[in-house]
Amino acid sequence: MSVLSCAASAYPARRSSSRGARASSANACSSSRVSAYVDGHRGVDRPFVAEVSKAVDALHSEFRAVDDLVAYNTTRLLNAFQNARVGSHHFAGCTGYGHDEAGGREALDKAFAEIFGAESALVRAQTDIMYQLLAVAGAPYDTLEEVVGIRDSNGLGSLKDFGVSYREVPLALDGGLDWAEVGVAVRPQTKCALIQRSCGYSWRKSLSVNEIGKAIKMIKKWVAAAAARLSAPGLGVDCGSTPGDIMRTFFQGLFLSPQMVGEAIKGSFLIAEVMASKGYKVQPLPRAPRNDTVQAVQLGSRELLLAFCEAVQRSCPVGSFIKPVAGLSPGYASEVIFADGTFIDGSTSELSCDGPLREPFSVFCQGGTHWTHWGLALGEVLKSI
Repeated sequence: MSVLSCAASAYPARRSSSRGARASSANACSSSRVSAYVDGHRGVDRPFVAEVSKAVDALHSEFRAVDDLVAYNTTRLLNAFQNARVGSHHFAGCTGYGHDEAGGREALDKAFAEIFGAESALVRAQTDIMYQLLAVAGAPYDTLEEVVGIRDSNGLGSLKDFGVSYREVPLALDGGLDWAEVGVAVRPQTKCALIQRSCGYSWRKSLSVNEIGKAIKMIKKWVAAAAARLSAPGLGVDCGSTPGDIMRTFFQGLFLSPQMVGEAIKGSFLIAEVMASKGYKVQPLPRAPRNDTVQAVQLGSRELLLAFCEAVQRSCPVGSFIKPVAGLSPGYASEVIFADGTFIDGSTSELSCDGPLREPFSVFCQGGTHWTHWGLALGEVLKSI
């Protein structure tokens, strides 16, 4: 029932004298019913601490803009699903060669291509092979360093161990892509380009869709070439098993994505607004346009980073009784702490935060299936730091 109260707070009623007594009476009646409903079930009409409530009120325009964008993107998804004639028969899995697959692969590829404005799309659970990986957006995320072979994996199967070479194009001084270098970086042996949109554990802005699109145009190869490597020349996209319920989750996850991302973006706005008001450095800045759902907060000390993550863990639906402890984690070069009481282990769509135990002791917040969860978690954070 707190959602009713929060919604009323986030989108305050617009008063208009032209509506007349009847409209005013109806609004008053509706408001009193909502208030009575909330009071009867919660006893309070403000579930957030004062700092969070103030931030929610201040973010009215940003939240409304996110809702409008969610509606716009949902319309695009509906059109794509309808044009691809998606039906329940597309959700069935297949085994072996997958030659008798019910058309789900083709429908999913068609929907993805329309949504992203691509010439074609290839959406599979499988992967492909390569000879050289080119990172065009600077150093990759920490956990990829051993996978790629930047850090020694002790011969346990990094890309380098399998003969895949690696090159990297550093970011420009402004934190964006170095277009001059990207334009000359692709070589004949380059078979894969890594474009990491997220900032990872770096204190920089995430890449925008427009930047990524420009990079793809500079370095792309036909999807048909990728399809041949996915399976084998001559087979392309027309084979491959898709076990169990995976096709349904692909379609459903795609359809739910605007709403899920919208809630996470609202959460990032709220985190930035609240933490900046307390004097902490944040990236992105409050109310700045978002390119992904990660919100970084520079806390400045090991103790504050631990306290922040412990408070978030206490606010989670799963494992709220667990105290997160910093330590070495597979794939990371330094100690890391995680707060992720999620239904799917490691889910980036659900509310979570984490950070490396190194200067400047930044915490990286992400996800949240509904922004109100972050509102409640921030109350616990403010009590702890």
